[in-house]
Amino acid sequence: MTPPLYLVDELPAGEHTELVGAEGRHAATVRRTRPGERLLVGDGRGGLATAEVTAVGRDSLQLRILGRRRVPQPRPTVTLAQALIKGDRGELAVELATEAGVDAVLPWRAARCVARWEDGPRGDKALARWRSTALAATKQSRRPWLPEVTEPLSTQALAARCAGCLALVLHEAATTPIAEALRALPPDPEAGLGELLLVVGPEGGIADEELELLCAAGARPVRLGPQVLRASTAATVALGAIGALTGRWNGHTE
Repeated sequence: MTPPLYLVDELPAGEHTELVGAEGRHAATVRRTRPGERLLVGDGRGGLATAEVTAVGRDSLQLRILGRRRVPQPRPTVTLAQALIKGDRGELAVELATEAGVDAVLPWRAARCVARWEDGPRGDKALARWRSTALAATKQSRRPWLPEVTEPLSTQALAARCAGCLALVLHEAATTPIAEALRALPPDPEAGLGELLLVVGPEGGIADEELELLCAAGARPVRLGPQVLRASTAATVALGAIGALTGRWNGHTE
């Protein structure tokens, strides 16, 4: 079984360290980690350390570092502009996208969003749930990179983000397959385009004026296949296609 991953602010520099706080408490009391077991410690920025548990406290672990490595970020990077979704389906979208390898998530206040993240405590709480979901999914999937979940943005701000990258809008009326659109990426992403922006609309679809604005900024409408997917699952399917078609999934962390 793959060792569990725990995230810390900075990787330990010495041979011995202590896992404390929420991560140490979870390892000691929830997972009931025992001396001799191995685990991964990561900084969420590509740094990983393999460690062996030498002792278990009430809310902490004593660790011996066995090795360190740095995992490069997959190329091209994929940023997801995910329209706000009501209920827990928004968190589901973030969870699945994180497991599928997304590098950043932009919560999008699209015109037809049923969910409304108003400025203030309620909006802050909703954003915190998305960020907490990304953190948990990163650890569950043993990802060396923690995706950033930014502040919510408007359609005008999203259009501005389309400049300088390959922006693809998932749309049920599009005629261009995503595989064809991905051919615009250079054979060697390190030598050319560095970011792919994936746009997923709300349950009610992307408004015509929004689509026109995004396309005017350089975005391309694409479709995944004959089915119409939910707003909460479309990004995951697209990320799977992107991972296979661009070679993002060719690398590994070991």
